[in-house]
Amino acid sequence: MNESTDLRAQLAQRNQQLQDVAARLKTELFGIDAIIDRVIDSVRAWYVLPELVSRPVIVCIWGLTGTGKTQLVRRLAQLLGFYDRFVEVQMDGFSNGAGMRGAQSISGMLAQSGLREGEPGILALDEFQRFRTIDAKRGEMRVERYQDVWALLSDGRLPPALSLLVDIESSIAEAAFDAERAEASDAKLRFKLRSWEAQELQRTLKLDEPLMEIMAWTPDQVQARLREFRERGQQHWETDYSRLLVFVCGNLDEMYEDLATSVDDCDSDADIFHALTGKLSVIDVKQALNQRFKPEQVARLGNEHVIYPSLSRRAYEQVIAQGCARYVRESEARCGLRFELADSVRAQIYANAVFPAQGTRPLFSSLHAILGTGLAKAALWAIERGAAPGDGVSLSADGRCLIAHWRGESGTVAEPFEINRLRQRTNADFRALLAVHEAGHGLVHALLFGMAPREIKIHVASFEGGYNSYTSRKVWSRRNLLDAICTSLAGRAAELLVFGADLSSSGASSDLRKATRTAARMLRYLGHGDRIGRVDVSTDSEEHVCTDVESTNAAIEALLRSEHARATALIDSHREALLALVDELIAEGQVTPERFAVVAGLPLGRTEDALDPYAESLAAFRVAGRMPPRHLPAEARHEQALPAFALPAAQPG
Repeated sequence: MNESTDLRAQLAQRNQQLQDVAARLKTELFGIDAIIDRVIDSVRAWYVLPELVSRPVIVCIWGLTGTGKTQLVRRLAQLLGFYDRFVEVQMDGFSNGAGMRGAQSISGMLAQSGLREGEPGILALDEFQRFRTIDAKRGEMRVERYQDVWALLSDGRLPPALSLLVDIESSIAEAAFDAERAEASDAKLRFKLRSWEAQELQRTLKLDEPLMEIMAWTPDQVQARLREFRERGQQHWETDYSRLLVFVCGNLDEMYEDLATSVDDCDSDADIFHALTGKLSVIDVKQALNQRFKPEQVARLGNEHVIYPSLSRRAYEQVIAQGCARYVRESEARCGLRFELADSVRAQIYANAVFPAQGTRPLFSSLHAILGTGLAKAALWAIERGAAPGDGVSLSADGRCLIAHWRGESGTVAEPFEINRLRQRTNADFRALLAVHEAGHGLVHALLFGMAPREIKIHVASFEGGYNSYTSRKVWSRRNLLDAICTSLAGRAAELLVFGADLSSSGASSDLRKATRTAARMLRYLGHGDRIGRVDVSTDSEEHVCTDVESTNAAIEALLRSEHARATALIDSHREALLALVDELIAEGQVTPERFAVVAGLPLGRTEDALDPYAESLAAFRVAGRMPPRHLPAEARHEQALPAFALPAAQPG
């Protein structure tokens, strides 16, 4: 009874410790509360009842760069009290000490750490995506380091380095052979274990003797230990790391498609990136892993995959607030002045330092560049005007400058907001052109899909132009695809309608390419034209496709012309809405989804996850054909069944 009570008390205590750790992590790492809960839940059994663990617990953490994956693992290990039983390995081969012979393997890295065989510990395998074992054509890649990682992930038991033992025996034999033919005084030919050999021997044979003693062994002593090792039996050879908690961390760019490479995008709203990346699942992870690793290796990573979404706007704002507070404290301690930052400073830091696809790294560097320098300049400015220790100095920001304020005086102390300058479109003609083009896209999208674009902007720093951002769909019907083509061509249609053919610009180049690609995919790949078979270019006799590509060119051109005419008609019939959107873009540089319906005067109530009415169409078909639901008794279905007809044998889809 007492044992049962003690066990319950132990479980309750460790569970409470995990909850306390989770709460602490949430105060230090922003925007990943759900990730923290998921990770804590994944390690619960390993931490609460380690006695029941018989193989490594593997938790895979994937996400875009700079989202805090490694930071979470390191901090978790510290808070759990495993700081002395924590090993971090950079799987790209650049770990600390990776140039050493013993660091060529995971077993060597573990042997050099404080982890002991058979005891719980934490191993972090970082940058795992760089450890790829197959190339883009699924050919096997040569990987020299850390090949024993797959055995570790399988059952936690690492085989001995038998090849090393053979090498040592060969060295003994060579030394003895040379000694027989050398002068007795030639001591250089005497056998001697090198330090790394002695270390590997110590690990492989599980020796308790210190390294210096092993290095001094004679050939006879070494051979005696090798014979003893072999006589013990194979079951004693393996090193047991079955109670490890293994974190596999990495960036899978394939999973994030274009988002991961948008390193120059400082214009897209962080919440849009957050929403897109938040929809990824374990299936997306396995598909991405399958492009880098063999199927059996993907299987060894298990199914506990935690997917980091990109950080939300709120998370970035919290990081900025924390960083600002730290720089203020440090500056106050150095110069004795009291600093106060206006909200405009934090707003401008967000506008100029957040690149959603790159996480917090560029934000931290920008914080240092803006505040590390700006506060020092503000202090110097105030002191030159007579400010004394204890005086208060406030900072505000406009679109380009940091402005210091002290006792009614104000002065510009820095101009760090370069991104804002790039966003400004001061040329009235250029602003008018961009506004008309982007308003055309946004208006037609809203009319056809029943919802506002996620973003419409003409103040863009990433490239010379503006852009629309739309909601993705789970299923694309033929009608949806036609509407997408119409939306792609709407910018050009708006330009022609407003400015005329002579003034239509070159800005529709990417739109035409996108529309053509969608139309070609419809007719050549998806069977939405007169031909059903897939049409493609191929020289491989095993590719079963129609290769008559030219026959679809006329159909593609006709489809594009038809959708361009439809876009023109839609815009022409909604001129007031177009001009209202144009005015908003010229005045504000963007139209938010919340403002779109108000500005355009359109009833936009369709939700983001809305599809075409497939369920309603199925019900109508059932009624029209008097088809009973499949859950009716077999007799009832048989009575109403249609005449049977032959079907071809099923083919793999």
